[in-house]
Amino acid sequence: MKIKLFLLLVCVSLYFNNSKIYCQSSDIDVFSLLDLNYKGLENVKKLHLAGNDTEALKALLKYYRDRETVVNPAFKQDNTSISPEEKKMAEDAMQHTFFSYNGFKPFNYGKDIDWTYWPVRDNELRWQLHRQKWFIPMGKMFYINGDEKYAKEWTFQYLDWIKKNPLIAQPKKELSKEEQLIEDNKVDDNNMRYAWRPMEVSHRLSEQYTIFQLYRNSNSFTPEFLSVFLWNTHRHADFVLKHYSKEGNHLLFEAQRILFAGVFFPEFKDAATWRNSGSEILVREMPKQIYPDGFQFELDPGYHSGCIGIFLSALRVAEVNGYTYMFPSWYRQTISGMIQAYYNILLPDLSCPMFSDMTKKVKSDALKSFKDWKTSFPEDKALQYFISGGKSGEAPEYASRAFNTSGFYIFRSDWTENATAMVLKAGPQAGWHAQPDNGTFNIMFNGRNFFPDAGSFSYGGDAEVTRMRESFKQTKVHNTLTLNNKNLEVTNSKCLLWKTGNDIEILVVENPSYKSLTHRRSVFFVDKKFFVVVDEAIGETTGLIGLHFNLCEGPVKMDTLLNQVETQFKDGNNMMLKTFCNQNQKKQEQEGWISYKAKEKFPRKAFSFDVEKKNTKPVRYITVIMPYNTLNQLPKINASFDSKEFNDNNLKLSVTINGKKTNLTYQLGK
Repeated sequence: MKIKLFLLLVCVSLYFNNSKIYCQSSDIDVFSLLDLNYKGLENVKKLHLAGNDTEALKALLKYYRDRETVVNPAFKQDNTSISPEEKKMAEDAMQHTFFSYNGFKPFNYGKDIDWTYWPVRDNELRWQLHRQKWFIPMGKMFYINGDEKYAKEWTFQYLDWIKKNPLIAQPKKELSKEEQLIEDNKVDDNNMRYAWRPMEVSHRLSEQYTIFQLYRNSNSFTPEFLSVFLWNTHRHADFVLKHYSKEGNHLLFEAQRILFAGVFFPEFKDAATWRNSGSEILVREMPKQIYPDGFQFELDPGYHSGCIGIFLSALRVAEVNGYTYMFPSWYRQTISGMIQAYYNILLPDLSCPMFSDMTKKVKSDALKSFKDWKTSFPEDKALQYFISGGKSGEAPEYASRAFNTSGFYIFRSDWTENATAMVLKAGPQAGWHAQPDNGTFNIMFNGRNFFPDAGSFSYGGDAEVTRMRESFKQTKVHNTLTLNNKNLEVTNSKCLLWKTGNDIEILVVENPSYKSLTHRRSVFFVDKKFFVVVDEAIGETTGLIGLHFNLCEGPVKMDTLLNQVETQFKDGNNMMLKTFCNQNQKKQEQEGWISYKAKEKFPRKAFSFDVEKKNTKPVRYITVIMPYNTLNQLPKINASFDSKEFNDNNLKLSVTINGKKTNLTYQLGK
């Protein structure tokens, strides 16, 4: 049987009237895409050469229904289950109410599906619609219950999408992320930019085989539909092969998914090309995108975790299908290092700091990943330690840890859930997902994150949505230092000192944040109980220096006379922050928000300690951050520099807590 390039105009039958699928003959022969000499296709080849394509398609469908030689780790034939969330997604989809993206409710796209409908002008919502996430839940409902209505509706939607989302043109040049966002909002009617972005194409491609396994025994999955399905799979793989993204996690996703196509559909003539292309890109990109310390170069914890999944799933699929030779031994070792980097960055309760475009991830999310990763890395005793809640396995032998290349630094009292910990971010320039936030940090005491990151709110969209995204990216909504409340001009922090293992652990990082103004941040972790943070604005530039602190939701107050901020939680788990400065400072509350997922925001307290820098003299702050457990007896804190003058090579100061004095000092180069 042949399939017309414009079959999308005629191939959709009136499913609700129980008519059959039909396709016009055309210039494209589905059999020409297959290697008919592939083992098992002997009868298909014989019938095709005899000119009996109708019977050849029937034989091809029987071959695919019977085929068990390809292993898909994502599909457990005898143990397929469906969660309540997936069940709702499937039932909603039967009425054309589609779930696309976390943070958005499912929207109804009409009886005559309008794939261009854009109910909220957020680009990610429209992109992710074309990932068709409800197809697998619908397939599970059919596979588990045997109810043909799910398969029937799926085939209708599958063909309807083909009909209404033609592959019509390609961009004349590859656009940057920013250019793409602008272009998308200019050309609202060009659905091609959403339906055929390589990332979305690769996502659909990666799920083709799981979808096929769920629906292949359906009465709706006819030989004629199979021909459309195979043709559509092939054009998706061919499109990805010719339109890879330039770099980043998108390129990795696309490479992994085209590898899958070559493994899961080895009958295609191009299957070996797809396998080789995908594996070669993953092997090539791994040392380019993964720093020696284990972090992915976009420096977004969510995408870092996603990239672990990309590299590992590709390796697993290769291993169980006889293609292990495509990946060198160091490939697996690098994944192990990425896993270690990820669990190090987690806070004591196993939640993840929401740096960059990260959304809220809690303990259950981490444990799900750890259980999955442990199946491939049983030798990692820390994974078992976290999974068991410390009852088995072994915690890492260290507590605090520095990732100097990536710029993540973790002070930790121990590995229990009630530990005191700071995760600080101060590294090199990263990709589009990164924010101008160098020097920012999260601090957790007894399971409460007192300084959570702002989140991202949105990936962009119309003018208002983009404005909100930009507001959540601002430097001043992070726990760091600004000049005139402007975003950092340069992100390129260097570690000048990292010293652990003693009662006082020390980090010194420095970033050339603005023209002629460098921000040096020194952190002392004292007795594994509290933090002293020294911020120095160094350079010839004059202007308003702002030291910003953005706190958690809940009861927080500022005492402007004492230059201190206090949380006032009734459970007794509280934190106090007190700032000292070598010049007069103005204390003020600023607007504060936090976003845990897309399109969702909540108010929180945020404060700024401002100094007018009038000359070349550095502005120097000392901030003491420490826990307390009673509202009636606040700690009495005092701090001062031992020298009024800035010294580029050493620092000396003293901190007094409730009458106990601690001297803090370092000398660079020693």
